[in-house]
Amino acid sequence: MRGKPLLAAVVGAALTVLLGVAGTGAALADVFFGDTFDDGDASGWTKTGGSWSVVTDGSPAYRQASTGASARTQAGELTWTDYTVRARVKPIAFATTARSAGITARSTSLSSYYALVLTGGGAAQLQRVSNGTVTVLGTAAVGVSSGTWYTLALRVTGSTLAGSVDGVQVVGATDPTFSSGRIGLVTSYASASFDDVAVETPGPGPDPTGTTPPTTPPDPGNCRVAGAPAGFASVNAWGQNGTTGGTGGATVAVDTAVELLAAIARPEPLTICVSGTITLPAGMYDVASDKSIVGVGATAGISGGGFNIGLPVSAATTPPADAVHNVIIQNLSFRNAADDSINVQMFSHHVWLDHNDLAQGYDGLIDVKRGSSYVTVSWNHTHHHTKNMLLGHDDGNAAQDTGRLMVSYHHNWFDRTPQRNPRVRFGEPVHVYSNYYVYTTDTGVACQNNAGCVVEGNYFEDVEEPVTNTYAGPAGRCVARNNVFAGESGAAVCSGTVREPSAYYAYTLDDPNAVKAIVTAGAGVGRG
Repeated sequence: MRGKPLLAAVVGAALTVLLGVAGTGAALADVFFGDTFDDGDASGWTKTGGSWSVVTDGSPAYRQASTGASARTQAGELTWTDYTVRARVKPIAFATTARSAGITARSTSLSSYYALVLTGGGAAQLQRVSNGTVTVLGTAAVGVSSGTWYTLALRVTGSTLAGSVDGVQVVGATDPTFSSGRIGLVTSYASASFDDVAVETPGPGPDPTGTTPPTTPPDPGNCRVAGAPAGFASVNAWGQNGTTGGTGGATVAVDTAVELLAAIARPEPLTICVSGTITLPAGMYDVASDKSIVGVGATAGISGGGFNIGLPVSAATTPPADAVHNVIIQNLSFRNAADDSINVQMFSHHVWLDHNDLAQGYDGLIDVKRGSSYVTVSWNHTHHHTKNMLLGHDDGNAAQDTGRLMVSYHHNWFDRTPQRNPRVRFGEPVHVYSNYYVYTTDTGVACQNNAGCVVEGNYFEDVEEPVTNTYAGPAGRCVARNNVFAGESGAAVCSGTVREPSAYYAYTLDDPNAVKAIVTAGAGVGRG
């Protein structure tokens, strides 16, 4: 992230942030520190031992490369008491099966802390380290493979400690030794990469996993697409008249993974009614054209896996006749995706993602890339996640993306999502309007690599860089107008000209001063 760890006023009040943010419920927590290392440095981290540097490991990450010593780095404040520290950790090499890599909490010094580590022997260990002496407080076999990313979370509340791996609590203990301290990253005679470090107020329970109430019986009679898309998903283009999803086809009810995966793969128009939380095996699952995937009520969701809307990746530079198109995903919660929660790729078009609640995925929550267009992302609530939304995945993908990636983002609640809100490459015009951003500790809209963004009528509250076309890499072009910059938000950094969205569709802006109230009352599930 840029500017490290947060806006100064937010850091000062971090541990008094209220849990009951409107629309989230008390079970969710607030991120008050984070680092993604996307700015290429690790300022603010104090280290000892090993060989630390920021490298590219899929995305920028903080790597400790030596297997010849114990190595530790820490950040934050000694006064931090109750919190959850979370990070992605990829062990690269273990000197022996007893060696380890992981995260620390309540570090009173570089040699005294609690730690959750992965060992070369395939275990997760909860440790107390006092002046360098390690005491194992809990251990669990989880299976650990070098070269694989894992999401670790260590929660410390009072004397209660809980450690999670990939969203599942595996170890716990009670220990009163350390009552406050910094967070950190640690390796013991192992090399590892670290990314997406976040610290959040703990919330009740071992880890804010977004547990959904018990499954209710499927009821297709209560399943319908609410409303119609605005923005680019409404445009007639590429042989498709707007976005209608499964209209005209059958309606089916699903409440198991087997039923859901069979339904999204069917070739004909279909409305798929999802009841309760469906846990998918880790992976991305292809959605065929002409589908409406709709949650029944306010408790429907997907956990563990994600949806891929698009053909397999290729080097094609023109949209194929069989590109996936005409897909609606509405009123679903997404949690703990092993990759992206929703990925739109390979010239897919006419996709409407509306009134969903997305959090705690592994990679992106909503990514649109590889020449896709005519997409609307509306009325979604995204939270508890760092790398939120990409539009265009790589600076070198101009051949597929130039002249495409036309996407509208409106009435979304970007709730403490530090970056990629969205991060844009090549797309033009990209229309970002009437959204509410709160406590964004890096960037709101980052418009890069010759993209053209119109950012208007949004409400930015405590957003470090609300709009920028100079974030990282080649510059883009952006127009920012009629936005509200509240609290300790920075200013828009924009230049250049952009094609107007009004050349493609008609739209009406809300009063930007009313956008916060409108969006928090209407975004997310159960509100369509």
